[in-house]
Amino acid sequence: MIQYSEIKPKLYVETTVVSYLVARPSNDASLVYRQQITQQLWEYANAYEFVVSDIVISEILKGDVWAAQRRFDVVANLTILDLSPDVDKLTQDLIDAGAVPHQARSDAQHIAFAAVNSIDYLVSWNYKHIVNETKRQLINEVCHAAGFQSPNICTPIEIIEEAQMREKVDTYTDAVLEECYRMKEEFNAQFNSVKELSDYLKAENKKRKALGWKYVSVAQPHDNSHEKN
Repeated sequence: MIQYSEIKPKLYVETTVVSYLVARPSNDASLVYRQQITQQLWEYANAYEFVVSDIVISEILKGDVWAAQRRFDVVANLTILDLSPDVDKLTQDLIDAGAVPHQARSDAQHIAFAAVNSIDYLVSWNYKHIVNETKRQLINEVCHAAGFQSPNICTPIEIIEEAQMREKVDTYTDAVLEECYRMKEEFNAQFNSVKELSDYLKAENKKRKALGWKYVSVAQPHDNSHEKN
């Protein structure tokens, strides 16, 4: 397993991750890929503090008895987050706001457990209700309104990519990114303020429109009527 000496980020392991970790080998290529990625994630168990909750344990004990036991064995030694009234309230807030459907209340509870306990990452393969880009902003807003920071909700793929970059931070070189960084540095060196940058962009905008470039604006007009002078 990978070793790190710094403070470990906390990672909430949702039910689907545990299921992929111990599932029987599949002939489906996409399932095999997720199984392999999940197994690779477990190699980073010493790089992160893996945590679960009672809802994870309750869900993994359902279904096939043999599989349930294997799932339970995986999480048996992990830290378990305690239930609190804040978790219950945030769960209901997420459902009431439509961030998670009421029939999937346990998925709302996974998010609530992670948010209330200030967990850095919630890792899941549940694209339907958790790793759902269309609901991500709403989830963040509901958590923020309740006074909590939403966890970084992601798949094992994203965790592994981040961990690999952390491993290689001193030696890793991405030629494409390095060239982009140089381009950005050269561009930004031209300006001493945001106003200078804005003036430059306005001039470029005017020049390109004169050349026939097509522009479109999808920004909604901001109503300043309520703001004080």
